[in-house]
Amino acid sequence: MIVARIKSALWIVTAQAPFRKRRLVWIGKGANLLLLWILLIAIFCLNMAHAENLHPFTAPDDASRFQQLTKEIRCVVCQNQNIADSNAPLANDLREKVYQMVLEKKSNKEIKEYLVKRYGEFILLQPRLNKLTFFLWVFPFLALAGILPFLLRLK
Repeated sequence: MIVARIKSALWIVTAQAPFRKRRLVWIGKGANLLLLWILLIAIFCLNMAHAENLHPFTAPDDASRFQQLTKEIRCVVCQNQNIADSNAPLANDLREKVYQMVLEKKSNKEIKEYLVKRYGEFILLQPRLNKLTFFLWVFPFLALAGILPFLLRLK
């Protein structure tokens, strides 16, 4: 349907004389492709012009720290997405909070501790190693050590 609309948009109405009937003339394949590419490039450029930096930083180190932190923090709504990629309203709020804390020159550890205190260990995409997460970190190695002898016996 979209292709048909584009093709119909490329027809030109011409009239040879005021008293003759009007007829439709097809521009030609090469010109049509050129017009289509110009249209697509214009749409793409308009999209790029619309993008803006919502979190301006004066120091490039703060900007990179903000990017790193937002990629390490889980969106509580989406659960398998970080807050940098999520469009959920809560992710926007978390990004704003992290932005404010980075501007206040708080360390990454302080920011993560604040978020863990408020939302729990689940908010970190890579949970820290402690008593509660020890089994989570050790289980893959234990499972591999348990399965390996059975795999070696089968050969």
